[in-house]
Amino acid sequence: MRIDIITVVPGLLEGPFAHSILKRAEEKGIAMVRVHNLREYAVGKQKQVDDYAFGGGAGMVLMVEPIVKCITALQAERRYDEIIYMSPDGKTFDQNMANELSLKGNIMILCGHYKGVDERVREKWITREISIGDYVLSGGELAAAVVTDAIIRLIPGVLNDETSALTDSFQDGLLAPPVYTRPAEYDGMKVPEVLLSGHEANIESWRFEASVRRTQERRPDLLEGKDF
Repeated sequence: MRIDIITVVPGLLEGPFAHSILKRAEEKGIAMVRVHNLREYAVGKQKQVDDYAFGGGAGMVLMVEPIVKCITALQAERRYDEIIYMSPDGKTFDQNMANELSLKGNIMILCGHYKGVDERVREKWITREISIGDYVLSGGELAAAVVTDAIIRLIPGVLNDETSALTDSFQDGLLAPPVYTRPAEYDGMKVPEVLLSGHEANIESWRFEASVRRTQERRPDLLEGKDF
């Protein structure tokens, strides 16, 4: 997989992709992330990428021409399965969407900034709009990093234990059960005996029941329509 991210502040994305799982994914040749500075496609001598909104109002708008120049340049090199715009009014990102996107080959992500991008970009070039929650960030960069991380970690071979991503919260519509490690007892608090039993069927049954219980307590909305 290759993910290309278009932004006016590429420095915000230097950290997330230089460490941990995402770095290992690139070292293994499984996934590649490239960040593109929109200012390199700027208009005129002033290298302008934003302008005032028609009709007035506060805030600047990213111009259509630099964005289209960048998108077109990238499309000339490869075919993209999705061109995503990170927007607070996009569809809310969830695990099902992450699963779906992890099966794609090449993805382009456009990060909004200021008051957003010229609507014509969204109408003609964007194939999907995604939000990571009902709040507003200074730009789409951090949201793009979240989406990228969630997608890439699902690709087979990225995680050391390929079953790990399949047992994460939300994969089965439930929150993950509690987890424990050594020591078996600390400050009077003991690990549930069933987890020490070695009985695989009993352990899986306990984990399922604990997942349902935790979901009922913390996210009952996830259980709507389910019959356990």
